Amino acid sequence: MDPQIKQRFTEDHLREAMDRFGIAAGNIKPLDGFESFIYEFSRPDGEYILRIGHSERRSEAMIRGEVDWINHLARGGAAVARAIESARGNLVEGIDDGHGSQFLATAFVKAEGQEPRREMGTPRLIQTWGQAIGRMHALTKQYRPSGPNCIRPHWDDPEINSLPDILPPEDAQAREHARNLLDYLHRLPIEPESYGLIHQDAHMGNFFVASEDTITLFDFDDCCYSWFANDIAIVLFYAVMWEEDKAAYTRYFLDNFMAGYRRENQLDPVWLREIPPFLKLREIDLYAVILKDFGEEYVNHPWCAGYMRGRRERVCENLPYIEDFDFDLYAEQYRACVMEGKG
Repeated sequence: MDPQIKQRFTEDHLREAMDRFGIAAGNIKPLDGFESFIYEFSRPDGEYILRIGHSERRSEAMIRGEVDWINHLARGGAAVARAIESARGNLVEGIDDGHGSQFLATAFVKAEGQEPRREMGTPRLIQTWGQAIGRMHALTKQYRPSGPNCIRPHWDDPEINSLPDILPPEDAQAREHARNLLDYLHRLPIEPESYGLIHQDAHMGNFFVASEDTITLFDFDDCCYSWFANDIAIVLFYAVMWEEDKAAYTRYFLDNFMAGYRRENQLDPVWLREIPPFLKLREIDLYAVILKDFGEEYVNHPWCAGYMRGRRERVCENLPYIEDFDFDLYAEQYRACVMEGKG
Protein backbone atom coordinates (compact mmCIF):
# COMPACT_ATOMS: atom_id res chain seq x y z
CA MET A 1 0.00 0.00 0.00
CA ASP A 2 1.16 3.51 -0.80
CA PRO A 3 2.63 4.89 2.47
CA GLN A 4 0.97 8.27 1.90
CA ILE A 5 -2.47 6.69 1.62
CA LYS A 6 -1.78 4.63 4.72
CA GLN A 7 -0.86 7.79 6.65
CA ARG A 8 -4.06 9.56 5.60
CA PHE A 9 -6.32 6.82 6.95
CA THR A 10 -7.62 7.58 10.45
CA GLU A 11 -10.05 6.15 12.97
CA ASP A 12 -12.53 8.81 11.84
CA HIS A 13 -12.50 7.34 8.32
CA LEU A 14 -13.11 3.87 9.71
CA ARG A 15 -15.95 5.07 11.96
CA GLU A 16 -17.58 6.81 9.00
CA ALA A 17 -17.39 3.63 6.93
CA MET A 18 -18.84 1.65 9.82
CA ASP A 19 -21.72 4.09 10.09
CA ARG A 20 -22.41 3.90 6.35
CA PHE A 21 -22.71 0.08 6.50
CA GLY A 22 -24.47 -0.16 9.87
CA ILE A 23 -21.57 -1.73 11.76
CA ALA A 24 -21.71 -1.46 15.54
CA ALA A 25 -18.58 -0.78 17.59
CA GLY A 26 -17.11 -4.03 18.88
CA ASN A 27 -18.46 -6.04 15.93
CA ILE A 28 -15.53 -5.44 13.63
CA LYS A 29 -11.92 -6.66 13.52
CA PRO A 30 -9.05 -5.97 11.09
CA LEU A 31 -7.72 -8.54 8.65
CA ASP A 32 -4.55 -8.53 6.57
CA GLY A 33 -4.81 -6.35 3.48
CA PHE A 34 -2.16 -5.58 0.86
CA GLU A 35 -3.64 -2.73 -1.18
CA SER A 36 -6.71 -1.93 0.93
CA PHE A 37 -7.83 -1.86 4.56
CA ILE A 38 -9.79 -5.07 5.16
CA TYR A 39 -12.11 -5.85 8.09
CA GLU A 40 -14.45 -8.62 9.12
CA PHE A 41 -17.72 -7.58 10.74
CA SER A 42 -20.99 -9.04 11.91
CA ARG A 43 -24.54 -7.73 11.96
CA PRO A 44 -27.76 -9.41 13.02
CA ASP A 45 -28.30 -10.37 9.36
CA GLY A 46 -24.97 -12.11 8.84
CA GLU A 47 -21.18 -12.03 8.53
CA TYR A 48 -19.48 -9.64 6.11
CA ILE A 49 -16.20 -8.18 4.88
CA LEU A 50 -15.53 -4.42 4.71
CA ARG A 51 -12.94 -3.18 2.23
CA ILE A 52 -11.68 0.40 2.24
CA GLY A 53 -9.55 1.36 -0.74
CA HIS A 54 -8.49 4.71 -2.14
CA SER A 55 -9.47 6.60 -5.28
CA GLU A 56 -5.83 7.19 -6.23
CA ARG A 57 -5.42 3.44 -6.76
CA ARG A 58 -8.85 2.49 -8.13
CA SER A 59 -11.36 5.13 -9.24
CA GLU A 60 -14.92 5.05 -7.99
CA ALA A 61 -16.07 4.08 -11.50
CA MET A 62 -13.67 1.12 -11.52
CA ILE A 63 -14.92 -0.11 -8.16
CA ARG A 64 -18.52 0.33 -9.28
CA GLY A 65 -17.65 -1.76 -12.31
CA GLU A 66 -16.18 -4.46 -10.09
CA VAL A 67 -19.17 -4.79 -7.76
CA ASP A 68 -21.68 -4.44 -10.61
CA TRP A 69 -20.09 -7.44 -12.33
CA ILE A 70 -19.78 -9.44 -9.10
CA ASN A 71 -23.49 -9.05 -8.42
CA HIS A 72 -24.33 -9.99 -12.02
CA LEU A 73 -22.38 -13.21 -11.42
CA ALA A 74 -24.10 -13.79 -8.07
CA ARG A 75 -27.55 -13.38 -9.64
CA GLY A 76 -26.56 -16.00 -12.20
CA GLY A 77 -25.63 -18.51 -9.53
CA ALA A 78 -21.85 -18.13 -9.69
CA ALA A 79 -19.78 -19.09 -6.66
CA VAL A 80 -18.87 -15.52 -5.65
CA ALA A 81 -19.12 -13.35 -2.53
CA ARG A 82 -21.68 -10.72 -3.56
CA ALA A 83 -21.44 -7.04 -2.70
CA ILE A 84 -24.03 -5.57 -0.33
CA GLU A 85 -25.60 -2.13 -0.20
CA SER A 86 -24.87 0.46 2.46
CA ALA A 87 -27.57 1.94 4.67
CA ARG A 88 -27.98 4.59 1.97
CA GLY A 89 -28.52 1.96 -0.71
CA ASN A 90 -25.09 2.37 -2.31
CA LEU A 91 -22.65 -0.37 -3.31
CA VAL A 92 -19.73 2.08 -3.06
CA GLU A 93 -19.40 4.77 -0.39
CA GLY A 94 -16.98 7.64 -0.90
CA ILE A 95 -15.43 9.20 2.22
CA ASP A 96 -13.39 12.42 1.96
CA ASP A 97 -9.75 11.78 2.84
CA GLY A 98 -9.04 15.44 3.65
CA HIS A 99 -6.61 15.76 0.73
CA GLY A 100 -8.97 16.21 -2.20
CA SER A 101 -9.48 12.48 -2.80
CA GLN A 102 -11.61 9.73 -1.30
CA PHE A 103 -11.47 6.50 0.58
CA LEU A 104 -13.91 4.12 -1.10
CA ALA A 105 -15.75 1.62 1.08
CA THR A 106 -17.44 -1.54 -0.16
CA ALA A 107 -18.79 -4.54 1.72
CA PHE A 108 -19.28 -8.17 0.75
CA VAL A 109 -20.91 -11.27 2.14
CA LYS A 110 -18.24 -13.27 3.97
CA ALA A 111 -17.38 -16.46 2.10
CA GLU A 112 -18.18 -19.67 3.92
CA GLY A 113 -15.53 -22.22 4.75
CA GLN A 114 -11.77 -21.93 5.02
CA GLU A 115 -8.75 -21.05 2.93
CA PRO A 116 -7.70 -24.11 0.90
CA ARG A 117 -4.44 -25.87 1.61
CA ARG A 118 -2.25 -27.64 -0.92
CA GLU A 119 -3.18 -31.05 0.48
CA MET A 120 -6.84 -30.24 -0.26
CA GLY A 121 -6.15 -30.26 -4.01
CA THR A 122 -8.12 -33.43 -4.70
CA PRO A 123 -9.51 -34.18 -8.16
CA ARG A 124 -13.01 -33.37 -6.93
CA LEU A 125 -12.05 -29.99 -5.49
CA ILE A 126 -10.06 -29.05 -8.60
CA GLN A 127 -13.09 -29.92 -10.72
CA THR A 128 -15.26 -27.71 -8.49
CA TRP A 129 -12.72 -24.92 -8.96
CA GLY A 130 -12.84 -25.36 -12.74
CA GLN A 131 -16.62 -25.43 -12.70
CA ALA A 132 -16.70 -22.14 -10.76
CA ILE A 133 -14.45 -20.45 -13.33
CA GLY A 134 -16.44 -21.95 -16.21
CA ARG A 135 -19.70 -20.64 -14.74
CA MET A 136 -18.16 -17.20 -14.37
CA HIS A 137 -17.02 -17.16 -17.99
CA ALA A 138 -20.41 -18.34 -19.24
CA LEU A 139 -22.16 -15.55 -17.31
CA THR A 140 -19.74 -12.85 -18.40
CA LYS A 141 -20.82 -13.39 -22.01
CA GLN A 142 -24.24 -12.05 -20.98
CA TYR A 143 -22.94 -9.15 -18.90
CA ARG A 144 -23.67 -5.55 -19.78
CA PRO A 145 -22.63 -2.83 -17.29
CA SER A 146 -25.64 -1.31 -15.55
CA GLY A 147 -24.48 2.23 -16.35
CA PRO A 148 -21.71 4.40 -17.79
CA ASN A 149 -20.21 4.81 -14.30
CA CYS A 150 -19.41 1.08 -14.10
CA ILE A 151 -16.03 0.69 -15.79
CA ARG A 152 -13.42 -2.06 -15.80
CA PRO A 153 -10.22 -1.85 -17.87
CA HIS A 154 -8.86 -4.20 -20.47
CA TRP A 155 -5.86 -6.38 -19.66
CA ASP A 156 -3.35 -4.00 -21.25
CA ASP A 157 -4.59 -0.83 -19.54
CA PRO A 158 -1.71 0.88 -17.64
CA GLU A 159 -3.73 0.59 -14.42
CA ILE A 160 -3.60 -3.19 -14.78
CA ASN A 161 -0.48 -3.90 -16.83
CA SER A 162 2.44 -1.49 -17.03
CA LEU A 163 4.95 -3.86 -18.61
CA PRO A 164 7.64 -3.37 -19.78
CA ASP A 165 8.01 0.07 -18.18
CA ILE A 166 8.18 -1.16 -14.58
CA LEU A 167 10.99 -3.60 -15.32
CA PRO A 168 14.40 -2.37 -14.11
CA PRO A 169 16.39 -0.60 -16.87
CA GLU A 170 19.25 -3.05 -16.38
CA ASP A 171 16.94 -5.95 -17.34
CA ALA A 172 17.16 -5.09 -21.04
CA GLN A 173 16.52 -8.67 -22.16
CA ALA A 174 13.45 -8.95 -19.95
CA ARG A 175 12.12 -5.67 -21.31
CA GLU A 176 12.59 -6.88 -24.87
CA HIS A 177 10.86 -10.20 -24.11
CA ALA A 178 7.98 -8.30 -22.49
CA ARG A 179 7.55 -6.05 -25.54
CA ASN A 180 7.58 -9.04 -27.89
CA LEU A 181 5.08 -10.86 -25.70
CA LEU A 182 2.71 -7.89 -25.63
CA ASP A 183 2.98 -7.58 -29.42
CA TYR A 184 2.03 -11.24 -29.76
CA LEU A 185 -0.95 -10.96 -27.39
CA HIS A 186 -2.24 -7.86 -29.15
CA ARG A 187 -2.56 -9.95 -32.33
CA LEU A 188 -4.84 -12.55 -30.71
CA PRO A 189 -8.49 -12.43 -31.82
CA ILE A 190 -11.04 -10.79 -29.53
CA GLU A 191 -14.38 -12.59 -29.71
CA PRO A 192 -17.35 -12.89 -27.31
CA GLU A 193 -16.89 -16.65 -26.96
CA SER A 194 -13.32 -16.30 -25.74
CA TYR A 195 -12.93 -12.76 -24.34
CA GLY A 196 -14.75 -10.88 -21.59
CA LEU A 197 -14.47 -9.85 -17.97
CA ILE A 198 -12.31 -12.28 -16.00
CA HIS A 199 -11.25 -12.54 -12.35
CA GLN A 200 -7.52 -12.47 -13.30
CA ASP A 201 -6.33 -13.68 -9.89
CA ALA A 202 -8.42 -16.73 -8.97
CA HIS A 203 -5.66 -18.60 -7.12
CA MET A 204 -6.14 -20.60 -3.90
CA GLY A 205 -5.72 -17.50 -1.76
CA ASN A 206 -8.81 -15.93 -3.30
CA PHE A 207 -11.48 -18.49 -2.53
CA PHE A 208 -12.73 -20.37 0.50
CA VAL A 209 -13.71 -24.03 0.60
CA ALA A 210 -16.84 -25.17 2.44
CA SER A 211 -16.67 -28.69 0.97
CA GLU A 212 -15.14 -30.42 -2.04
CA ASP A 213 -18.26 -29.38 -3.94
CA THR A 214 -18.57 -25.81 -2.63
CA ILE A 215 -16.14 -22.93 -3.03
CA THR A 216 -16.67 -19.15 -3.00
CA LEU A 217 -14.50 -16.78 -5.02
CA PHE A 218 -13.65 -13.31 -3.75
CA ASP A 219 -11.13 -10.46 -4.22
CA PHE A 220 -12.10 -9.30 -7.71
CA ASP A 221 -9.95 -6.16 -7.37
CA ASP A 222 -7.90 -7.06 -10.48
CA CYS A 223 -10.82 -8.08 -12.70
CA CYS A 224 -10.49 -6.86 -16.28
CA TYR A 225 -11.45 -7.64 -19.86
CA SER A 226 -9.20 -10.36 -21.20
CA TRP A 227 -9.19 -13.81 -22.73
CA PHE A 228 -10.79 -16.63 -20.77
CA ALA A 229 -7.60 -18.62 -21.43
CA ASN A 230 -5.70 -15.99 -19.46
CA ASP A 231 -7.88 -16.66 -16.41
CA ILE A 232 -7.18 -20.39 -16.74
CA ALA A 233 -3.45 -19.76 -17.19
CA ILE A 234 -3.26 -17.61 -14.05
CA VAL A 235 -4.98 -20.33 -12.01
CA LEU A 236 -2.48 -22.87 -13.37
CA PHE A 237 0.44 -20.50 -12.79
CA TYR A 238 -0.08 -20.51 -9.02
CA ALA A 239 -1.28 -24.12 -8.81
CA VAL A 240 2.05 -25.46 -10.13
CA MET A 241 4.33 -22.82 -8.60
CA TRP A 242 5.82 -24.94 -5.81
CA GLU A 243 5.56 -28.34 -7.52
CA GLU A 244 8.78 -30.26 -8.10
CA ASP A 245 7.54 -31.83 -11.34
CA LYS A 246 5.55 -29.00 -12.90
CA ALA A 247 4.85 -30.88 -16.12
CA ALA A 248 3.34 -33.91 -14.36
CA TYR A 249 1.24 -31.73 -12.06
CA THR A 250 0.06 -29.63 -15.01
CA ARG A 251 -1.43 -32.74 -16.61
CA TYR A 252 -3.12 -33.79 -13.38
CA PHE A 253 -4.43 -30.31 -12.67
CA LEU A 254 -5.69 -29.47 -16.17
CA ASP A 255 -7.39 -32.85 -16.62
CA ASN A 256 -9.50 -32.18 -13.54
CA PHE A 257 -9.87 -28.42 -13.83
CA MET A 258 -11.04 -28.53 -17.46
CA ALA A 259 -13.41 -31.44 -16.70
CA GLY A 260 -15.18 -29.13 -14.25
CA TYR A 261 -14.85 -26.09 -16.51
CA ARG A 262 -16.62 -27.63 -19.49
CA ARG A 263 -19.65 -28.49 -17.39
CA GLU A 264 -20.39 -24.76 -17.43
CA ASN A 265 -18.65 -23.24 -20.44
CA GLN A 266 -17.49 -24.32 -23.88
CA LEU A 267 -14.11 -22.90 -24.84
CA ASP A 268 -12.56 -23.75 -28.20
CA PRO A 269 -9.64 -26.09 -27.39
CA VAL A 270 -7.37 -24.02 -29.62
CA TRP A 271 -7.15 -21.51 -26.76
CA LEU A 272 -5.32 -24.05 -24.60
CA ARG A 273 -2.38 -23.60 -27.00
CA GLU A 274 -2.15 -19.99 -25.81
CA ILE A 275 -1.64 -20.83 -22.15
CA PRO A 276 2.21 -20.57 -22.34
CA PRO A 277 2.27 -16.86 -23.37
CA PHE A 278 -0.29 -16.04 -20.69
CA LEU A 279 1.85 -17.90 -18.15
CA LYS A 280 4.85 -15.87 -19.29
CA LEU A 281 2.86 -12.64 -18.96
CA ARG A 282 2.07 -13.39 -15.33
CA GLU A 283 5.63 -14.58 -14.66
CA ILE A 284 7.24 -11.38 -15.95
CA ASP A 285 4.58 -9.16 -14.38
CA LEU A 286 5.01 -10.75 -10.94
CA TYR A 287 8.79 -10.53 -11.25
CA ALA A 288 8.54 -6.82 -12.11
CA VAL A 289 6.01 -6.01 -9.37
CA ILE A 290 8.12 -7.65 -6.67
CA LEU A 291 11.18 -5.66 -7.75
CA LYS A 292 9.13 -2.47 -7.91
CA ASP A 293 7.49 -2.92 -4.49
CA PHE A 294 10.37 -4.44 -2.54
CA GLY A 295 13.58 -3.84 -4.50
CA GLU A 296 16.32 -6.15 -3.31
CA GLU A 297 14.57 -6.31 0.07
CA TYR A 298 12.36 -9.04 -1.37
CA VAL A 299 14.86 -11.48 0.18
CA ASN A 300 13.30 -10.65 3.57
CA HIS A 301 9.88 -11.89 2.41
CA PRO A 302 9.86 -15.71 2.27
CA TRP A 303 7.19 -16.08 -0.43
CA CYS A 304 8.81 -13.46 -2.68
CA ALA A 305 12.27 -14.87 -2.06
CA GLY A 306 11.08 -18.33 -3.05
CA TYR A 307 9.50 -17.08 -6.25
CA MET A 308 12.46 -14.90 -7.20
CA ARG A 309 15.07 -17.62 -6.74
CA GLY A 310 16.63 -17.96 -10.20
CA ARG A 311 13.78 -15.93 -11.72
CA ARG A 312 15.90 -13.18 -13.29
CA GLU A 313 17.84 -15.75 -15.30
CA ARG A 314 14.68 -17.57 -16.37
CA VAL A 315 12.95 -14.35 -17.41
CA CYS A 316 15.97 -12.97 -19.26
CA GLU A 317 16.54 -16.28 -21.06
CA ASN A 318 12.81 -16.45 -21.89
CA LEU A 319 12.50 -20.02 -20.64
CA PRO A 320 9.00 -21.54 -20.51
CA TYR A 321 7.34 -21.21 -17.11
CA ILE A 322 6.34 -24.89 -17.38
CA GLU A 323 8.97 -26.90 -19.22
CA ASP A 324 8.52 -30.30 -20.86
CA PHE A 325 4.77 -29.95 -21.30
CA ASP A 326 3.29 -29.88 -24.80
CA PHE A 327 0.27 -27.55 -24.71
CA ASP A 328 -0.37 -28.06 -28.44
CA LEU A 329 -0.71 -31.80 -27.88
CA TYR A 330 -2.85 -31.23 -24.81
CA ALA A 331 -5.20 -28.99 -26.80
CA GLU A 332 -5.69 -31.77 -29.36
CA GLN A 333 -6.28 -34.36 -26.63
CA TYR A 334 -8.76 -32.03 -24.95
CA ARG A 335 -10.57 -31.53 -28.27
CA ALA A 336 -10.87 -35.30 -28.66
CA CYS A 337 -12.14 -35.58 -25.10
CA VAL A 338 -14.79 -32.95 -25.74
CA MET A 339 -15.85 -34.62 -29.00
CA GLU A 340 -16.26 -37.93 -27.17
CA GLY A 341 -18.29 -36.25 -24.43
CA LYS A 342 -16.02 -37.43 -21.63
CA GLY A 343 -15.72 -35.87 -18.19
